[in-house]
Amino acid sequence: MLAALESWLTRLTRLVALLGAAGLGGAMLVTVADVALRPTATGIVGVVDLIQLGVMAAAWLAIPYAFLTDSHVSVDLLAQNLPARLAAALRAFGAALAAGLMALILVYSWQAAAQQAQFGDVSSTLALPKTWYWAPLLAGAALSVLATALIALQAAVAALTGRGLAAAARKPKGGVE
Repeated sequence: MLAALESWLTRLTRLVALLGAAGLGGAMLVTVADVALRPTATGIVGVVDLIQLGVMAAAWLAIPYAFLTDSHVSVDLLAQNLPARLAAALRAFGAALAAGLMALILVYSWQAAAQQAQFGDVSSTLALPKTWYWAPLLAGAALSVLATALIALQAAVAALTGRGLAAAARKPKGGVE
């Protein structure tokens, strides 16, 4: 069951990360177009607003997928030499801490977004609702809570039962070791 949940969540977070990448691509296109149009003195109105929105989407929507694919940078000096069950237990502990941090980010960000929505805050040039900027952060944080909780659960099961130790103690794919 955990494997099916991981597969489903990985597919979902991959799709969300691609949306984030599209946001970054959009920010890059807006930047290039704005620079190209500057000699004509027209430029793009609201370029800063659009770039900020694209960068927020790129950063926050990629985080859950990075958790599930072990793509965050890590430095493993001690854990690589530990017994597999102990390494899995440490992975569970680390993932639980990450889930807690992401949950706090989600709660406090939700409160800040709700306050800005209540006040009707908008961006400086295009008057985009500030909630548009909070949406990728909230979605990324929520998916990150699910991703890290799943990682913690899988690693804890591996540490306690010995099943799935290879997956629970796997080396990061994009990490520094």
